[in-house]
Amino acid sequence: MSNSKVWKLISLFCLFTVLMGCQSKEEQLQQTIQESIKKADAELSQLGSALDNGSIRNAVLLKEYGALLKKQQPELSNVVDVITLDASRQGALYSGLLQRLKETKSTYLIPPYEDTLHSIDLLREAAKPSLFSDALTDPINMLADMSKGSLARVGAISQQAEGEGVGNQMVGNPNYGNWQTNSSGISFWQWYGMYRILGDVFDRVEYGSWSKRRKYSYYNDYGRYRYSSPKQIKTQSALETRTRQTYQRQGKQFTSPYASKKTGASGLSRSSYTPPKSRSSYSRSSSYSNSSGSVRDSGSRTSRGVSRGK
Repeated sequence: MSNSKVWKLISLFCLFTVLMGCQSKEEQLQQTIQESIKKADAELSQLGSALDNGSIRNAVLLKEYGALLKKQQPELSNVVDVITLDASRQGALYSGLLQRLKETKSTYLIPPYEDTLHSIDLLREAAKPSLFSDALTDPINMLADMSKGSLARVGAISQQAEGEGVGNQMVGNPNYGNWQTNSSGISFWQWYGMYRILGDVFDRVEYGSWSKRRKYSYYNDYGRYRYSSPKQIKTQSALETRTRQTYQRQGKQFTSPYASKKTGASGLSRSSYTPPKSRSSYSRSSSYSNSSGSVRDSGSRTSRGVSRGK
């Protein structure tokens, strides 16, 4: 190779290096977001395939619980069918992740980019098969409570040890419903879409009472930031603030539903106990708050297995 060609190559390399060096932080963030979106897309597709082929442990268990409960209480078949949808791509939990990715794709060029990166990171964590399997313990335990003791709770203390209350695990999870405030300023949980049928089976839940006496659920105690969109988190925070202010005006004490983790989680994957972290190397001041997690020893009261036995 002649010296002139060598110098041309060196000059082109230097020019390329200079141009790369001139790339702004904004452009770098946008590029990182695009790459993260592609990875999230692939990971969600892989999760869907895992649901299809039955390799998500708790998805399989959810279907088994549904089949057993329908045999025991055929009158609940329609309700059971709706709850067990979460074992498939058609369920609200998986559909919610797809919707969040769709919204991100349409808004990722809108700053703040650090928040967008963080929300994608949380979405990618939620798409992990181990975490998604943990999230399915809520619908599983809802079926367990409906079985009147014939099916054991999973990843939580028994219903008997926790106390009264059926169907509480999915309340507060925006994948299944939302809080509606009436003209008196009181908020009640409303199931939406295909989950409205659950309102015919379970008692109506008032926000203030639920907040004070909330039972353990995977979503509210471990999965809220991973399985909610930024908009949903803001809505929850706004409702909490509004209710607190109303209680203060009335001279009543308000307890945040997220003030502390409830006792009862056991047997979850290690990832569930780990606070969400951003994969991004960029510093950020995100509107998301990191949830904290610590391993709790729930002792021998934890229920395991499909059936309690005698």
